Amino acid sequence: MNLTELNRIATAMVAPGKGILAADESSGTIKKRFDAIGVESTEANRRDYREMLFRSNEAMSQYISGVILYDETIWQDAKDGTPLIKLIEQSGAIPGIKVDEGTQALPMCPGELVTVGLDKLAERLKKYYERGARFAKWRAVIDIGSGIPSMTAISVNAHALARYAALCQAAQIVPIVEPEVLMDGDHDIDRCYDVTQRVLNKTFQELRVQRVALEGMVLKPNMAISGKKSPKQAGVEEVAEKTVRLLKACVPAAVPGIAFLSGGQSDEEATAHLNAMHKLGPLPWGLTFSYGRALQAAPQKAWSGKAENVAAGQRAFSHRARMNGLASKGEWQSSLEKKAA
Repeated sequence: MNLTELNRIATAMVAPGKGILAADESSGTIKKRFDAIGVESTEANRRDYREMLFRSNEAMSQYISGVILYDETIWQDAKDGTPLIKLIEQSGAIPGIKVDEGTQALPMCPGELVTVGLDKLAERLKKYYERGARFAKWRAVIDIGSGIPSMTAISVNAHALARYAALCQAAQIVPIVEPEVLMDGDHDIDRCYDVTQRVLNKTFQELRVQRVALEGMVLKPNMAISGKKSPKQAGVEEVAEKTVRLLKACVPAAVPGIAFLSGGQSDEEATAHLNAMHKLGPLPWGLTFSYGRALQAAPQKAWSGKAENVAAGQRAFSHRARMNGLASKGEWQSSLEKKAA
């Protein structure tokens, strides 16, 4: 393992003013997104859509540091025969790959899930590295509800995340470690804070046990945020203050950077929260975004599967990428959204 090189890539992934595009929707998820805009989810349509994003020169070269790909996409070629992964490299962004294989019910823990995909992961990583992937992603899912999460679910998922991270580093690939505490419930921000603290502490304990070099990884956590169904929604300042306090308490300064997931927040909320965190003074690690839906909802709608809308889709993508790039330096203002609209 060349830790200097892993650290260089991890640091580039969280460079100020740039963030990571999560374009790794599974076939099921992208079908839902396409259904919403009236587009059939065929391999050709999925390729055309992602090619549109990767050819958005302004967004890709100025505001996107890396792209998380799905297995299908990493092997696909653009319409003109150029491998999609090459389009990402040519823009100066780093290609990455989602390597988990989704979730299964966790035995003896009703309502809880465990992420699978460790079998044969070492062999898959080798192929992905040869194809050009320099980082990977694995997502653990922790739900908040009555009597959950259990310590079992937290431990099992943290253990798998650390196993995955160790395998990545052995393959000279930077692991994005993503323990996501979902925002689907009716819990308030303080319950989210407490659960996320337990999850992060357990995850870093496991990473140390499995000898993962913290300097060669990126953390992709949720923010401390109210559940979607909570009658009490925390404001932007409270989300920023509690999230930064939580991360400072749990994330060692050796980690080069943290790239948030948007987790169901609206486009502007995800941007405003990240921006507010950068107003709270110097931070021990790079702090940026790794958004999927919050970067893509607008371009998907603008594109709607029509070749004549590609330029409009690219403009929408560039706008969201730029807004989040500014937020990752604390330079975003809501008036910039209105100007663009």
